[in-house]
Amino acid sequence: MNAADTPDTPGAPDTPDTPGAPGAPADPSGPASRSAASRPARADARRNREKLVAAARTAFAAADDTVPLETVARAAGVGIGTLYRHFPTREALVEAVFAAELDAVTESADELLGTLPPEAALRAWMDRYAEFVAAKSGMMGTLRSGWASGAIATPATRERLTAAVATLLAAGVRTGSLRADVDPDDVTSMVFGVFHAVAIGDTPERTGRVLDLVVDALRPRGGPAVGAES
Repeated sequence: MNAADTPDTPGAPDTPDTPGAPGAPADPSGPASRSAASRPARADARRNREKLVAAARTAFAAADDTVPLETVARAAGVGIGTLYRHFPTREALVEAVFAAELDAVTESADELLGTLPPEAALRAWMDRYAEFVAAKSGMMGTLRSGWASGAIATPATRERLTAAVATLLAAGVRTGSLRADVDPDDVTSMVFGVFHAVAIGDTPERTGRVLDLVVDALRPRGGPAVGAES
């Protein structure tokens, strides 16, 4: 058990408990004391939650089977009691990890466009989506049962992913590097199809080659292939 999870040490020396007495601690019920105590507590709780979500994401992505929650807590550097305070059930933890990953993959479209040309950003986004698929694979059983029972909220996953694709395509249309006659939802279907038909049991290199072909198909006819030298 972590030190933070243990009760006060027995036998600690008594301290005066009359506010204002010499050597007495500040009134614990005063607003200043409450505010000072709550800020570090909230910050620590937030950090612990973030560490748990990050550790669970890594564990789920690497797992072929159910990951023990004790393994997640140990990887995050906290006690199992801390994990259960933040996530009372496995479904709660899985839901938090899935939501964080979905946020990350959808928000990465704008981030990639800030540093890469649109067609390169689209291809890099597909690699980021591959990470999302890997993280999801280790928690798919819990997600399916949670969605079916209502224990886990059903997110608008496809809609949000398609919106990210639309952002990338629109940027490519503006620069003339991607076709203007493409439905973003069709591209989402193509990407889903790649990971359903190719990625399972196949090599990352082959998956990459197929994703390159998808991006090539989205370039204006007669344009250079992805990765071709200018």
